[in-house]
Amino acid sequence: MRSIHGVVSMFFFLYFVVWSCFEIFHCQAQPLPQHEVEALKKIGSQLGKQWDFAVDPCSGSSGWVNSTSDKDFTSNVTCGACTAASCHVISIILKSQNLTGSLPDDFSALTSLQTIDLSRNYLSGTIPVAWASLPLTKLALLGNRISGSIPEELGDISTLQELILEDNFIEGAIPHSLGKLVNLEGLLISGNNFSGQLPDSLGNLRNLTNLRIDGNPISGKIPSFVGNWTKLQRLDMQGTSMEGPFPPIFSTLESLTELRVTDLAGGDGTFPPLQNMIEMKELVLRNLSISGELPVYIGNMANLKVLDLSFNNLTGQIPVNFSMLNKLKFMYLTANQLTGAIPEWIQGRKKHNIDLSYNSFDGSDAPAYCPLSSNLNLVSSYSSTFTDNKSIASCLRKSQPCSGKARNYNLFINCGGGPVTVGDNEYQADVDSEGPSIYSSFDEKWAYSSTGDFVGNEDQQYIVTNVSALNSNLPNPELYMSARLNPLSLKYYGLCLQNGIYTVNLHFAEIMFTDDQTFASLGRRYFDVSIQGEKVLRDFNIANEANGTGQAIIKSFNANVSNNTLEIHFQWAGKGTTAIPHRSVYGPLISAISVTPNFEPDTSDSRLSTGALLCWSLRRTPLKFIIAILFNILTFI
Repeated sequence: MRSIHGVVSMFFFLYFVVWSCFEIFHCQAQPLPQHEVEALKKIGSQLGKQWDFAVDPCSGSSGWVNSTSDKDFTSNVTCGACTAASCHVISIILKSQNLTGSLPDDFSALTSLQTIDLSRNYLSGTIPVAWASLPLTKLALLGNRISGSIPEELGDISTLQELILEDNFIEGAIPHSLGKLVNLEGLLISGNNFSGQLPDSLGNLRNLTNLRIDGNPISGKIPSFVGNWTKLQRLDMQGTSMEGPFPPIFSTLESLTELRVTDLAGGDGTFPPLQNMIEMKELVLRNLSISGELPVYIGNMANLKVLDLSFNNLTGQIPVNFSMLNKLKFMYLTANQLTGAIPEWIQGRKKHNIDLSYNSFDGSDAPAYCPLSSNLNLVSSYSSTFTDNKSIASCLRKSQPCSGKARNYNLFINCGGGPVTVGDNEYQADVDSEGPSIYSSFDEKWAYSSTGDFVGNEDQQYIVTNVSALNSNLPNPELYMSARLNPLSLKYYGLCLQNGIYTVNLHFAEIMFTDDQTFASLGRRYFDVSIQGEKVLRDFNIANEANGTGQAIIKSFNANVSNNTLEIHFQWAGKGTTAIPHRSVYGPLISAISVTPNFEPDTSDSRLSTGALLCWSLRRTPLKFIIAILFNILTFI
């Protein structure tokens, strides 16, 4: 009996294989209708795509189907829906080819087309209304120059499952008609200029599994219809203009594995109702004014890999059961009001990146030295009641007080690069490549604190070198060939500075985007800058301010140092593109920092070198006196 069953199973298996091969051969053997060939010619002409029409487009040869080692580059035209007489184009994927031109209406002539993927090109124009007649299941236009609004008619594509429009220039309200796309599983529209509120009709999208609206000025409260999205697995809502609080029905989204919500206005200060989301892997609730204690149920999220609750008002102790989060790789509790002792399990985990900086922990067992760990950041993590307690390391106390006399009066850092001499000033090297949760100090003169990991690419480096050509007339180009990058929060400190007013020069150049007609030129970086706790730059865009990529711009500010410490804070607020030229290119980028006094510093300290004193004196001595001194010296010789 078993042998008969095996023979039958083998027969059906062989039949399926033969049938599949026949279908493939059949599609390749049948010609494409001439009207579809003509449509492809028009599409290729408008996109700047050079196809070989000497062979049949369904042949899969001569460039119609390309396979390269580049995982992003794709150039495939796929045929299917074959009959005895012909086949039809069912998929066109042209990714990362820097195609130019505008989106052709002529796609609508390919009446069997199910997939259009033109991600990462240099295409412009608006989304053609004519495409609404196609039986599309996927429409992907990520990383282009698409403008205008989403056509209402797109809501008529009842077969659509994925709509991917990230990192373009699309604006206006989200059409109410999108609520008719009942088969839609992925709606990815981050990095555009959508405005207005989420339309109520989106509550009809009960099959939605992936929603990303980061970086759009979408407004209004988090709607209660989100409770209809019971299949939702990922929700990204960073850097919008939306308001809290989370509605109680949010607790029904038990399928969520990734939740990223940041920078909401309003809210009632309570922690969102996430107790049922036990499958959570990445939880980011940053800068939401959440107060109260850390929920114990977070410790039951056994698959949790990323926990970011930074820049809130959380109080109390870290729950004991957080030690059971064995898959945890990144934990950021930065800038809260947590108290109690820092748990021993945190200090013992070497493979985890944990940032507890800027809290109010009990300093009774605090070390007398700054931890040298590259994965545990504790800067300013202890209560202000220990500020004057010199038995605790300075870096752990609020304001990082100077351990001795404040002797420093200037600062020069080549962020992300080696030592550089510019005129009389020696810019110190800053080449530590660590970044997710690190505090590094350099000779009690300066330090930096880096917090955050890059979404979509854990391998992204925190030090980058220029891919854009630097302007040939750029002064001091050695300062701009590299830079320090950060995805969340980056702070530089001037330590043991003499009190007084300083000039702070921040040197910027956009070196990760290009200045040409490729998709790599389409990135938009926005971040905020604060000095001594005061925001001096909001939604700062380097390329816009410098009139292009590879161009330098120096922003100058006065800063008052009254406690011997200068703090410069760079912070990402969820805005701009995040997937150009690839995932994880976003966040603050700084090339160099210089800090000089606007007062006459005390140079009496014998530990200051003669050369340093001489350089400082010469910079402030009138030129005619310097010439006279040199003349007298030469005469004497």
